[in-house]
Amino acid sequence: MIKKLSLSIIIMTLQLSVYCQYPNVNNDLDKKIKSFLKGNADSWNDMNIPITDGKVLYDIIIKNNYKNALEIGTSTGHSAIWIAWALSKTGGKLTTIEIDKERYLQAKSNFKKAGVEKYIDARLGDAHEIVPAIEGNFDFVFSDADKYWYKNYFIAMDPKIKDGGCFTAHNTAMQVSGIKEFLDYLEGLKNYKTTIDKSSRSGISVSYKIGEKQ
Repeated sequence: MIKKLSLSIIIMTLQLSVYCQYPNVNNDLDKKIKSFLKGNADSWNDMNIPITDGKVLYDIIIKNNYKNALEIGTSTGHSAIWIAWALSKTGGKLTTIEIDKERYLQAKSNFKKAGVEKYIDARLGDAHEIVPAIEGNFDFVFSDADKYWYKNYFIAMDPKIKDGGCFTAHNTAMQVSGIKEFLDYLEGLKNYKTTIDKSSRSGISVSYKIGEKQ
């Protein structure tokens, strides 16, 4: 009986934890997005971020009132929906890049179902080519593509990130090729302040631009 009760408490605690990760609902769009995310909470298996990480990205954008965001690596759209949800509050828009056509099309479908398609410019192509060529000034970047290219993505985006802007990268607590080189490079920059958000096991690096390169 005690074992069954303990198991029930654990399950209820986990359910409450997941529920609390979602932002407050204030309008019909919030309801639609939250309903879609909750209804598909167990379906994001194709290199998508977990719910906790989505909330981290959402909170960063809301806190800093970011409006012009870039995502490198859409997958099927979980992180993009979280980012777009935040941008719907700030009046911003997300450009997201995906190289795989099947994932790109699934993401587009998910954006429409979640009601965030008007906040997202989804692009199909190679981020190695698109990122260096992309024009505009950005205040938020989320990198979740090929880890060994993180440093190159950052170098390409650095001149396009506004002062006070933020470059985030996924899986930076993992020991995979390119991550250490990327983090070492960030650590050597005096015009960025970098921390690792460890609310998820994979870790998200959060780098705020505090000025131009010295």
